[in-house]
Amino acid sequence: MSILDKKAITFLENYLNNAAPTGYESSGQKIWMEYLKPYVDEFITDIYGTAVGVINPQAKYKVVIEGHSDEISWYVNYISDDGLIYVIRNGGSDHQIAPSKWVNIHTKKGIVKGVFGWPAIHTRKAGKEETPKLDNIFIDVGAKDKKGVEKLGVHVGCVITYPDEFKILNKDKFVCRAIDNRAGGFMIAQVARLLKENKIELPFGLYITNSVQEEVGLRGAEMITETLKPDLAIVTDVCHDTTTPMINKKEQGLIHMGKGPVISYAPAVQNNLRERIIETAEKQKIPFQRLASSRYTGTDTDAFAYSNGGVASALISLPLRYMHTTVEMVHRDDVENVIKLMYQTLLTIKDGESFSYFKS
Repeated sequence: MSILDKKAITFLENYLNNAAPTGYESSGQKIWMEYLKPYVDEFITDIYGTAVGVINPQAKYKVVIEGHSDEISWYVNYISDDGLIYVIRNGGSDHQIAPSKWVNIHTKKGIVKGVFGWPAIHTRKAGKEETPKLDNIFIDVGAKDKKGVEKLGVHVGCVITYPDEFKILNKDKFVCRAIDNRAGGFMIAQVARLLKENKIELPFGLYITNSVQEEVGLRGAEMITETLKPDLAIVTDVCHDTTTPMINKKEQGLIHMGKGPVISYAPAVQNNLRERIIETAEKQKIPFQRLASSRYTGTDTDAFAYSNGGVASALISLPLRYMHTTVEMVHRDDVENVIKLMYQTLLTIKDGESFSYFKS
């Protein structure tokens, strides 16, 4: 039977379709915790909204499997007298894809619909066209002036998300905004589900961690690792499929969507833990790819690795096309294989003495 059964796909769809931008992750965390509840013993949450499901909380040793729950978005930054809204980023939002996109502006009165406007092609001069930039993209909510915008409940500081929803393309490609990295939260939840369904008794405490605020500097992971003080952390995030046009493979490496999880080499990745993951993949015949990062991974791996005097950490990534757009795309097989690889790696940790291996 496929790991991704109908119930799992329904959860993924609901979880992705829900808006949970950086700093406003609570509604998504509630969906995630409700799904995870049958598979864990208890929950830990912190003041900024990171959620942790715990299995075997009394155990001496602590292992984290982690993803991050937030998505990129915009903030209302300025409302002009003629009722147009100018924005700043909340995370790494891409200004070039904004024109002609629908948006949801989140207000105390509810969702206000708007569009990123753009001058018609007929009005632009060939060869002298302006490209979309942060200082020239704007949102139109159909109001005639600033007062009309404010009457709708829109003010400086309102967060703005895209409404694009989950779809399956050609039977095996999952497409949506916020797959970076709500897919991570989904995959670690499936690991917990498999452990429960297979009646696995772990010799350590497992902390299934869905961190907030990764998109603005790994902040949620920085906070929760100080609270949990884990012995081991396996982080999952997305990485670039580099097979589409206009990506320099000499700079970005060669990663294929559909060819398996990506195991990273980087200073923050602890060598013994990485090799255990590779050995597991080879033994279980799980396809995998390799990726090298120079100074840092750019993921929550860095936050866990350099905390608490050093935590043995590793990164398993999901290949993704069109990162930070509204049509982020991943392959179903890769999602299943990331889940399998995390699950099987956890099963290799047999007892407390195993942890000395990761410190040597």
